[in-house]
Amino acid sequence: MLGQYVLGLGTTLAQDIEPRRWTPLPVGTQILGVGYGYSSGDVFFDPVLSIENADVDANTLLVSYVNSFSLGGKLARFDMLIPWQTARWDGLLDGVPASTERSGFADPIFRLSVNLAGAPTAESAELHAHMQAHPVNTIVGAALAVSVPVGDYYEDKLLNLGQNRFIVRPQIGVVHNRGPWSYELTGSIFFFSDNDEFFNGSTREQNPIYATQAHVIRMLKPGMWLSLSAGYGEGGRSAINGERKDDEKANFLSAVSMGYPLSRTQAVKFAYVRARTQKDNGADTDNLVFAWSMMY
Repeated sequence: MLGQYVLGLGTTLAQDIEPRRWTPLPVGTQILGVGYGYSSGDVFFDPVLSIENADVDANTLLVSYVNSFSLGGKLARFDMLIPWQTARWDGLLDGVPASTERSGFADPIFRLSVNLAGAPTAESAELHAHMQAHPVNTIVGAALAVSVPVGDYYEDKLLNLGQNRFIVRPQIGVVHNRGPWSYELTGSIFFFSDNDEFFNGSTREQNPIYATQAHVIRMLKPGMWLSLSAGYGEGGRSAINGERKDDEKANFLSAVSMGYPLSRTQAVKFAYVRARTQKDNGADTDNLVFAWSMMY
């Protein structure tokens, strides 16, 4: 979910794009990861803010932890992500050049997911044998992710790393494996709690965002894979102090990702994500992601 952080700066569309999301992990698997993301691009604000020609450059560091276990006889996993960011925005404020910087923690994300069908609740050897015996199979899963508002936030600032509100995201996904090929589809809804300490003491409400992402994945050799991805999200019209804004969001994402094994227990991942707003507000960003993980 590193993409959620690098894509979310300067916008309210907290989309991500994550291939191999529903790949089953053996019971007892634990994964520790460290990631880095760089994001750069143009940000388009509501004209009433008098901010023009704005752009953002941001760096994100992320520590992640994954634990796979049995839950009610189903294969489940728990994900935790803790981000730290530094970002700089430049632009024209009332026609005058201006810039601002932020450094600190963004909001962490916790996610619980369950494989509903298609993969046994098994340890490594048994799960590997099952997948080898069933090269054509379909896996269905569901998840609930929660973004917790403990990141850096200042109510007298318009631009922040934390959002000062909960974001609850139910997900459902399916992946169809056919030999070395996998075809994955995920649907998500982002629900936002109110921010009662929005800019200058205002209260901000936001409608849900509906998002989907699709991936075509090719296994090149054990542990090495390549993915082409696309995603789209729409919705999220907001209200400030009860007054509805004409700021509905729409964002299209495309990405190429690659995973490469360093050893039996370690791997690295590289990704390029292109995000383009489909509205007059939002952001057009190019994002590079690198991550290292260790399984134990």
